[in-house]
Amino acid sequence: MKKIKTKKRNLHRTTAVISSIPLLITIISGTIYSFLQPLEVDAFWLIKWHTGDFGIINLQPFYSIFLGITSIISVISGIRLLRENY
Repeated sequence: MKKIKTKKRNLHRTTAVISSIPLLITIISGTIYSFLQPLEVDAFWLIKWHTGDFGIINLQPFYSIFLGITSIISVISGIRLLRENY
């Protein structure tokens, strides 16, 4: 039983780490763009980053799907871990 709990926690930690960097990029680029827009600063490259186009590497077709799936897995595994503890 303890091995199963450890595997669930490792799955949650792994997906959280994998999805945290792209989520941070998306959150930060969207926030900065929304602050610059009223100042009439054209920072279209921030929108490209926000959607997964990093210049050399274009992940736009997969970026939102990846963020969605890893976020859902992290939330579900986190809820399951919480339910087991209480």
